[in-house]
Amino acid sequence: MTMWESRHEEIAAFLRSRRERLRPEVVGLPGGGRRRTPGLRREEVAQLAGVGVTWYTWLEQGRQVNASLSVLGAISRALQLDPNEEAHLLNLAGLATRSRGTRRQAPLDPAVRRVVDALAPMPACVISPCATVVASNESSLKLLGDITVLPPERRNTLWLFFTEPYWQKLMIDWEREASLSIALFRGAMAEHAGEPQWEEIVDELSEVSEDFRKQWAAHNVAVPTSRVKSFLHPEVGLVRLMTTPFWLAPMTGTRLISYAPLDEESEAAMDRLLRSSEPQFSDWSPTARGLQLEPSR
Repeated sequence: MTMWESRHEEIAAFLRSRRERLRPEVVGLPGGGRRRTPGLRREEVAQLAGVGVTWYTWLEQGRQVNASLSVLGAISRALQLDPNEEAHLLNLAGLATRSRGTRRQAPLDPAVRRVVDALAPMPACVISPCATVVASNESSLKLLGDITVLPPERRNTLWLFFTEPYWQKLMIDWEREASLSIALFRGAMAEHAGEPQWEEIVDELSEVSEDFRKQWAAHNVAVPTSRVKSFLHPEVGLVRLMTTPFWLAPMTGTRLISYAPLDEESEAAMDRLLRSSEPQFSDWSPTARGLQLEPSR
């Protein structure tokens, strides 16, 4: 069985992780006393949600029990899930209200590729639902590294975050960015449970990266939003860019990402970078190139 396992087991693990992080006093229950595990007890969650203790216990044990939209909504409120986490839970249960995209990645529209190129000098790229870069303009390659020399399956941003030293140095707040990349991946994966491509990414990265294993076990979820990213480029120094996703498919589908300079210093740094002749840093690590993988210690 893969690490993604079944929907029921993923629901169980997700609910346990959310229950264990919630302190009793936060939900109006008396704190203190001796507790075998951190957070709330199962019976406390069941009481807060207005469901049977036995039924909720079965749900957390990964049994194949049916849960309605209203019941999962009550559990979400009891566990104080944020909107992204509640949407993730509904996705896992097959009760998401938004429309699902196609299961198979469609070829990139040539018109989209022309748009990506036309956005220069702003860096821009197209990211597939499972976080693989499928198109980049020259500005993006100069900023993030020439991924075109890598096998297509290694152009995945999770692989770059957790196996590529250049990206670990490029991202000023690597821990935050890497953690967010996993949360985005898990949030999208709920609609693709059982698809081999997604499971292989999780299983292979779990073999080679202890950092990935630990962060994957946290069950954090997120959806892409506009935000500031800071890079320490070895050639031009600090670059701060506003990244903005533009959806080319439904919310967990393919998206185009643009990078706009946030201030005059970043704009000047990007100008110096773009005047260089070729994309830099194409000497990717053996792991990123898809060579022999060795389990992390």
